Amino acid sequence: MELSNEGSEDWWEVEALYDLCFAPGRSSLSSYRLREGVPPISGLCLLARDHGILAGAIRTWPVRVAGLPAALIGPVAVHPTHQGEGIGGFLIRTVVDRAEAHGRVRLMLVGDAPYYGRFGFKRLEGVEMPPPTNPDRVLGVGDWDGIRGPVERALPGWRAAGSG
Repeated sequence: MELSNEGSEDWWEVEALYDLCFAPGRSSLSSYRLREGVPPISGLCLLARDHGILAGAIRTWPVRVAGLPAALIGPVAVHPTHQGEGIGGFLIRTVVDRAEAHGRVRLMLVGDAPYYGRFGFKRLEGVEMPPPTNPDRVLGVGDWDGIRGPVERALPGWRAAGSG
């Protein structure tokens, strides 16, 4: 398996993988409203390829919570022919490790606690994703002590999810 950063030339191939792995209408989810018009964090958008063929992808986006920077992980997808091989977990662990190494101290996602708990993610009490997100699925890892409030889009030119 080869790991690389996603480049602009990979965008549509990754979108096709997301279309394959997720239900139609995925772009109407609340997390997509936070991503609109905001470029992803390039060093935290990764591809896993098997002999050149896209096997998995993960993207990460800058957001703000209580006026502080954070990073919203997702989507993460693994091609159906490679599911169960640990690629999704590898991508998540790599993003968390890279984020920490670069001083990005707050990571979050919307997902299943039993799965993402393996990577240190816990429910974020008081951190509110736009509706209709189930609050039990709002998870985070990193320095979230005392941080509460709505998740908002990062402003253009705003410093991405560093320490704050």
